[in-house]
Amino acid sequence: MQFNIHDTFNKKLPADLDLSNTRRQVFNACYSFVIPKATSNPQLIHVADEVAKLLGISKKDYTSTDFLQTFTGNKVTKNTNPYAMCYGGHQFGNWAGQLGDGRAINLMEIEHQNKRWALQLKGAGETPYSRTADGLAVLRSSIREHLCSEAMHYLGIPTTRSLSLALSGDQVLRDILYDGNSAYEKGAIVCRTAPSFIRFGNFEIFASRNDKNTLKTLLDYTITEFYPTIQAGTKEGYLDFFNTVVQQTLHMIIHWQRVGFVHGVMNTDNMSILGLTIDYGPYGWLEGYDHNWTPNTTDRQFKRYSYGNQPKIGLWNLYQLANALFPLIEDAKPLEEALNNYNTAYKIEHYQMMRNKLGLIETLKTDEKLIDDLERILQLSETDMTLFFRSLASISKSIKIDDSNTFLTTIQDAFYAFDEIKEVILKEWKEWFSYYIKRLEKESLSDLERKDYMNKINPKYVLRNYMAQLAIDAADKGDYSLLNELYELLKNPYEEQPEHEKWFAKRPEWARKKVGCSMLSCSS
Repeated sequence: MQFNIHDTFNKKLPADLDLSNTRRQVFNACYSFVIPKATSNPQLIHVADEVAKLLGISKKDYTSTDFLQTFTGNKVTKNTNPYAMCYGGHQFGNWAGQLGDGRAINLMEIEHQNKRWALQLKGAGETPYSRTADGLAVLRSSIREHLCSEAMHYLGIPTTRSLSLALSGDQVLRDILYDGNSAYEKGAIVCRTAPSFIRFGNFEIFASRNDKNTLKTLLDYTITEFYPTIQAGTKEGYLDFFNTVVQQTLHMIIHWQRVGFVHGVMNTDNMSILGLTIDYGPYGWLEGYDHNWTPNTTDRQFKRYSYGNQPKIGLWNLYQLANALFPLIEDAKPLEEALNNYNTAYKIEHYQMMRNKLGLIETLKTDEKLIDDLERILQLSETDMTLFFRSLASISKSIKIDDSNTFLTTIQDAFYAFDEIKEVILKEWKEWFSYYIKRLEKESLSDLERKDYMNKINPKYVLRNYMAQLAIDAADKGDYSLLNELYELLKNPYEEQPEHEKWFAKRPEWARKKVGCSMLSCSS
């Protein structure tokens, strides 16, 4: 197994001179050299074949002992120097100081077909940034990260990817709900990949320490390596860079809202500088459409990272990045303009995204009210987001406006308790339906064309938490068939896939309050 190694981060940026793997504050350095922890009995569970192909890894390669040893941390590839990144971050709105790669170790950067990829092990042992943690990960969280990384990609959402999932053969102690009931779980390691894993927090840490030299070095590196059309080393270039990050972050969050994805932990250390979805912890997809829903038990009281709050938190995080870059730009006005543009652009793009979900090609002034009313009514009773929008595509614009029963029958399966919906809510649905049909009459697309259009935007299959938990429960018993099934299913989330119709359904009642299905923590 040969790689075209092209390391840059650990060659062009300042390193931690202390080579000991001890928890400590690291200054004036972007990373610390770390060797992954050897595992006792590694076992490969799954390889994402499409990611392997992307990296130039053949099936012969990924079924080899060499692959297993390399991507479980038992072998360091020749001429590489694994490392953990130094960064800080705001966690739940508060500055947390130095954080860093506490359980992630970057193996190397490689090039394949003129594209560069950083390969990183998550759960491969402690680093100087592990603080009081062990640097390990468990099977439960590793399956969730592996599956979701790939599911998001096939949904068309910018994301880090996941190459492989393996058992370490070791037991790991975890308190899954932070309630004092710790238990041993199977240890696991994920190899994830992206052009870069640089986060907002990489810049924040140096700004917080007034380390302007390292801040500038990192920023110039980031621009040169990943934004080659932008001029590094100039204030104008730094502003262009920030504006680009603003746009990419906005683009990513619009996609999250489109499919009902909730990240769960939008701390600044979990925000990619490339506009990628990164760090899959207590994430979830909306079951009932609810702007206040968050999958994170830690966030249950204040709901800072709820579905409806994600756009605002994206902007808040960009403010923190702007503060970190300010020492190099020294002019607040253009940064403020870029942040103000986010608000303006989000509103425009949000309404356009919702028009697309509703199959509306033309742009009319009245669309905003139609959309606002829909988002309000969807929350009046528990309504499954994925089922609703997918079913809505079957509505014919030739239906009689007063034939609300046909409309309600079409979307009935999206309601969790249709028989219990009060008459006043049904009345609102009927009125909205009447407006929607009148609006469709102004469109030139035929019913079939509109259905095809909507079905390319509204997925039929998403990785609901209960689905991931079923795969976890089976895998914990040594059965990986459901893991494989879900991986293949989620490769084509917009296709009908009649053989998998059972997954086009609301969350079952048994999963409503089951740990892993509704209650999730950052514990991994």
